[in-house]
Amino acid sequence: MTLQKLRNTIYTSCFLLLAGGIGYWFGQREIAVKWQSFKPEVLVVNRAVPPENKDLNFNLFWEVWNKLEKEYLDEGSIDKQKMFYGAISGMTSALGDPYTVFLPPKKQEESREELAGEFGGVGIQLGFKDERLVVIAPLDDTPAKLAGIVAGDFILRIKDEKKGIDRETDGITLPEAVDIIRGPKGEPVILTIGRENQKPFEISLKRDTILVKSVDVEFADWPLDGDKSTEKKTIAVVRMSRFGDRTVSEWNSAVDKIIKTANEKKNNFGGLVLDVRNNPGGYLEAAIAISSEFFRDGTVVEQKGKQASQPYNVTKKGRLADIPVAVLINKGSASASEIVAGAIQARGRGKLVGVNSFGKGTVQDAMELSGGAGLHITTARWLLPNGNWIHDEGLKPDIQIDYDQDVSKDQKWDNQMKKAMEVLVNGIG
Repeated sequence: MTLQKLRNTIYTSCFLLLAGGIGYWFGQREIAVKWQSFKPEVLVVNRAVPPENKDLNFNLFWEVWNKLEKEYLDEGSIDKQKMFYGAISGMTSALGDPYTVFLPPKKQEESREELAGEFGGVGIQLGFKDERLVVIAPLDDTPAKLAGIVAGDFILRIKDEKKGIDRETDGITLPEAVDIIRGPKGEPVILTIGRENQKPFEISLKRDTILVKSVDVEFADWPLDGDKSTEKKTIAVVRMSRFGDRTVSEWNSAVDKIIKTANEKKNNFGGLVLDVRNNPGGYLEAAIAISSEFFRDGTVVEQKGKQASQPYNVTKKGRLADIPVAVLINKGSASASEIVAGAIQARGRGKLVGVNSFGKGTVQDAMELSGGAGLHITTARWLLPNGNWIHDEGLKPDIQIDYDQDVSKDQKWDNQMKKAMEVLVNGIG
C-alpha cells in the first residue's frame, strides 16, 4: 500500500480533538487514519443474522428494542435513528479502547472540520490519561488559554445550561465531550477542573471561533541578552500546533524562509528549534513528510499491525539534513509530533528538550461509512526507528527542563525555549 493511498490521521491520547477547539483527532489526530468509503446503504430493516455471525443470537437485541418501543413511558423521546447509532457506539465502546469509536454523521462532519484547522468552541485539545478526560493543551489566544486552563488539567464535569446538559466525565467518550463543549460563538460552557494539589474548581468559558495555523516560523539572535562579547547566531524557531490539512504547505513555506535565511547568514546561522509542545498530532503522511526534511534516507517510523509490519521511509531529499536541530517537547506533544521528535532523537539527528511527551503510540484507521457516519478502529502500533514503542510512557528528553511560568512570564522566549537555543548553539548534551 503506497503512502499516497494512506490518509492516516494520528490521534493523541487524545484523538486529536480540539474540543470545540479541541485538538481532537489527535491525536488526536492522534494515529493514522485511512479514509475509506462504503457505498451500499441499508434501505430496509433485515433482522436475519449474517452467515458469518450465525453463532450469535440477536434475539435479545430485538427483544429489548421491541420492549422499548412498546413500553417506554416517554414515547416522544423514542428516536430510532439515535437508538440505532447508540447500539453501534455501545458495540465499539465494549472493546475498552477510547480510540476505537463510531461517529454519527454530525460528529464525523465535525472531525473533518477540525482537520481543516477551523473550529467553534473554547480551544482545548483533549485526550485520556488513566481513563480520565484530560487537557492535552489549550490553544494560544483562545478562551481556554486566556482563562488559565493548562495542559494536564482533568475535566471532571461539563455543564451547558442552554443545552440542558450537566454531566460528569466518568465514562464519557471524546466525541461526547466534543459535542457538549462545542457550541455557537458567544455562548457559555462551564468546566469543572481537577488540577494537581488543588481542589476542583469551575471555569466558565465563552465560546469563540477557533482558527488554527499549524506552522509558524520566526527568527531569534543568540545570545538573547544583547551580549556583544560573542558573535550573534541566528536561530530559526518553528512552532507546529498540529499535522492537519494545511500543515505540509505551511511547512514548505517555512522551510523556504529558513533556507533563505541560512544562505544569507552562512556561518552565523545557528540552526533550528522545532517546537512541538502541545501538538496533539494529525496526519501520519504529514509527519513523515516533515521528518524527511531532516534526513537523507532511512526509516522514519514503522507501523506494526496484527499480521505484518510496514516501515515508512524518508520520502524526499531532506532540505534541512545539514542544519542543526533541537526539538522542544512536553506532555502535550502526542502522536504525530512524537513520531517526528522520536525519529530525530532515535537517529541521533538532534536533542530533545523539555519534559516527557504524552505517549500515544497506536494507529487508527478512520473509515467513512454510509450515511455520512464514520468508524475509527485501532489497527496497529507505531514504532520508532530504534524499535521502541512509547505508548503511555512518552519520549524522554535528552535535556530535562520544566516550564517555569514565573521566569517566562512577560518574556518573548520562555525558559524551555531558551534552553533549546542554548543546546542548539553550544552543543550541550
